[in-house]
Amino acid sequence: MSLGKTTVTTPSYRQRTGYHGMLVGATALIASALLVLGNISTRDTIALRHAEDVHQMLSEVVPAALHDNDLLQDKFELDGREVFQARLNDQVSAVAFQVAEPGYSGLITMIMAVDSSGALLGVRVVSHTETPGLGDKMEAARSGWIHSFKGMQLTDDNIRQWAVKKDGGRFDQFTGATITPRAIVKAVKGGMQFFTQHKQRLLTYDPGPESAIGEVKRSG
Repeated sequence: MSLGKTTVTTPSYRQRTGYHGMLVGATALIASALLVLGNISTRDTIALRHAEDVHQMLSEVVPAALHDNDLLQDKFELDGREVFQARLNDQVSAVAFQVAEPGYSGLITMIMAVDSSGALLGVRVVSHTETPGLGDKMEAARSGWIHSFKGMQLTDDNIRQWAVKKDGGRFDQFTGATITPRAIVKAVKGGMQFFTQHKQRLLTYDPGPESAIGEVKRSG
């Protein structure tokens, strides 16, 4: 007994000109929908983690004794820079904001805080791509170098000190790495100049919904 060959007939709709294009389009649409749903489901978690990271950084540069408010709530934008106000008994006692400067391997982003008298409370590195073992000595967990900014002020008399020792300033450079500390000092100096330039608005601005001063814009 011999068995004949079984002929498989391709459905006619698969032979139509637009079938494969529609199949690819449908697949892409489903994939896009899944990505959107995934983004929506994780958006709140990502935002929460970001807020926790910012809160941790702020707590490292703004002493708890200087404020009785929620720093994440008292924030506004000034000249494109997000500013966090520390308030004690309804008076602004300090402000914190980010500064950034290109280093050896990429952008170095930091957060710094200045009290109402103009004294620097602290600086912490938020992100960087500097060489491990060399440029990363700016991290508080790796060395005490970043603490050398604490208590400093920017005045006409000491402005030349705001540089690494190789450039005639007061800040140590890292062994085998000068570009990184030079960039950090430059960024922090720029932050101090920003504070000096906008001191009145930084210390008096009320970020309530009814307030608006010059270029100041309330963050949502």
